[in-house]
Amino acid sequence: MMKKRLLGLASLLLFFLLAACAGNEATTPNENADTESDNHEIMDNNRGESDSNKEMDHSGMHHSGSDEVPEGLEEAENPTYPVGSKVIMHADHMPGMNGAEATVSGAFTTTVYSVTYTPTNGGEPVENHKWVVHEEIENAGAEPYKPGDEVVLNADHMEGMKGAKATIDTTEQTTVYMVDFTDKATGEKIKNHKWVTEDELSPVE
Repeated sequence: MMKKRLLGLASLLLFFLLAACAGNEATTPNENADTESDNHEIMDNNRGESDSNKEMDHSGMHHSGSDEVPEGLEEAENPTYPVGSKVIMHADHMPGMNGAEATVSGAFTTTVYSVTYTPTNGGEPVENHKWVVHEEIENAGAEPYKPGDEVVLNADHMEGMKGAKATIDTTEQTTVYMVDFTDKATGEKIKNHKWVTEDELSPVE
């Protein structure tokens, strides 16, 4: 009888020891490290998506605009795409734009900038906004600005843009176009969209 009890106790102790070992194996340091690594990767991906959304958020963009242009902006003499030309856009300044067919409604020679600015209405900073022409910058002189220069915007492409302080990100001397097109995402007809650069366009085949 005593032997049976001792055997029973030994079996019970062995069972508990095996269970404890299995529990430890289930949460080894390496697995904990892998879990933490996965968590960091998810956080990094979410942060990256947030940054991308900040750069590309053009929900406040004024889709259609006036055909009026800034004072001093000169019409291009021999643009690659004259007014009335049919073109395909290769730009994603706003949803429904990339790949859309457009009609050129204006062509101008200028210096064009991408800019980072904080909206005057208190929104999040807008990074790498495309595009602002030289004539849309307050008190712009004859010389073009350089990357890193700080300016004040007179452009009104988006809510909170006019009067905002901005930093020049890129600068390019080129022909810019004003275009009419149909938004591929919504079907909305957009008139006088400002601006699209020449290298963002191709002819309709």
